[in-house]
Amino acid sequence: MVKPEALYASPNALAPHYRRFRVAERLLLTGHSHQAWPDVGFEAQQRAWLDAAEHVDDKWERAFATADRVRRGFARLLDDADGAIALGANTHELVVRWLSALPLRHRPRLVTTTGEFHTIRRQLDRLAEEGIPVVKVPALPAATLAERLAQAVDDRTAAVLVSAVLYENAHVVPNLAHVLEACRRVGAELLVDAYHALNAVPFSLRQDRLGEAFVVGGGYKYCQLGEGNCFLRIPPECTLRPVITGWFGEFETLTAGGATGPVTYGPGPARFAGATYDPTSHYRAARVFDFFEEQDLTPVLLRQVSQHQVGLLAGLCDALDADPRLITRDRAMTLPELGAFLALKSPRAEELCRRLREAGVAADYRADLLRLGPAPYLSDAQLRTAIEALGSVVWETGEGSR
Repeated sequence: MVKPEALYASPNALAPHYRRFRVAERLLLTGHSHQAWPDVGFEAQQRAWLDAAEHVDDKWERAFATADRVRRGFARLLDDADGAIALGANTHELVVRWLSALPLRHRPRLVTTTGEFHTIRRQLDRLAEEGIPVVKVPALPAATLAERLAQAVDDRTAAVLVSAVLYENAHVVPNLAHVLEACRRVGAELLVDAYHALNAVPFSLRQDRLGEAFVVGGGYKYCQLGEGNCFLRIPPECTLRPVITGWFGEFETLTAGGATGPVTYGPGPARFAGATYDPTSHYRAARVFDFFEEQDLTPVLLRQVSQHQVGLLAGLCDALDADPRLITRDRAMTLPELGAFLALKSPRAEELCRRLREAGVAADYRADLLRLGPAPYLSDAQLRTAIEALGSVVWETGEGSR
């Protein structure tokens, strides 16, 4: 088992497993956007190619078995014992299928927040242009968002869509069970976007009383699975009938001949299945999930490491004593209220991000927020070096504006 102290030290104990991404040589503070992949993922990706070459069309038996390993990996992170996991290349295709299953003719109202990632935000904005009423509840303060969402639910509401952790500022949204209770009272559905929580902030469907919720997310960020590894968790006893449906939804019955009568759906994840896909990403994901288990990198341990790293970054940023007109952070937010990155507010966030990259620190920004995302393979010394670079950039930017 890896001890947290070994991940704070220099060199970081995990870094040797990420040689191809050169994490020990680079200051990669984009962990909230995408984390480096462990080297085992490269070997698994090669295995996908070799299986295709050896088994040709018979490769699908191995591909489906690998996909099942990926489903089990996501189910473990969700603490999900009885739901089904549909897989997709991205969250958008899964959300679209889910939206197409809602009874919008009879319940033409969707409730969401002003803080959703673009997958949900853009699609709902477009539906609103076509006449679907979309109610957007202010995302801040996140501490009371669940209660305000619950109050917005009525008997015309088809569904609520909300994030477990807000993607722009890392604010954790607590008490989502209140939203589910409100949805259940009127027969609406709840979709939780857990992308910025998964493997960074423990997310337990059992403990959070979200067993009847749909959950969407993926492995590009904190799971280190790379692209092409997204999921939709489907609660038990789901009978929704997606209008957008792929032929894999009836894969198990195709050999019986052509389908007649109403469109049917296969069991479990097949209800929200798509069609032919590239299984390479699943080979990589299954092996990376194994790697996390081998290293005993549990969500609890990763949360401990993340809180240490975000806390260190926050303290170091405060110590810069920078001009608050140029850069500042919300000090009212406590560490437990934050996800796995630090958001710093600046009217010149884009410029600061660009200058940081020129100084060898990879970060990113959203509007006026500069985002610093550590990862478990970075040492404390690397984080200190990154904030020293930020201090220099801030000072130079401030001097240049005089």
